[in-house]
Amino acid sequence: MSDTSSQPEPTTPEYGRNISLREAKIVMAAAEAQAVKNGWSVVIVIVDTGARSVMLQRLDQAQIGSLVIAQGKAETAVSFKRPTKVFEDGLAQGGVRLRTLGMTNVMAVEGGLPLFVDGKIVGAIGVSGVQSQQDAEVAEAGAQALRAAAS
Repeated sequence: MSDTSSQPEPTTPEYGRNISLREAKIVMAAAEAQAVKNGWSVVIVIVDTGARSVMLQRLDQAQIGSLVIAQGKAETAVSFKRPTKVFEDGLAQGGVRLRTLGMTNVMAVEGGLPLFVDGKIVGAIGVSGVQSQQDAEVAEAGAQALRAAAS
């Protein structure tokens, strides 16, 4: 049995400043480009660290129901400092993780990601409108663009 006492505790990322409008536009442009490239009609929402909307775009023909879902994914990602896929995976495991279903402030569907600048959370992106893995692909394109712009 190995001694794990010398290993550092996993750290939860800290909140930083709020995402700027300039940064949100970078995220949105990259996410939208990914959706358009694939012909996906989605809703893309970017929120700040307080889960307040900074930008929202509903691509042509995106279903209206995706407005609430994309917002919920972004809010979940920023509020719990983790991708929404973590909650989706937890539900799939069942057992005690099913308690998540009782949490009214969790959107347990892939497609929401925290956004980072200098290792701190500045906001989140939520995407809805296609399969959850595809929503996540669009969100990741936005997150990657912010990482590239920040470096």
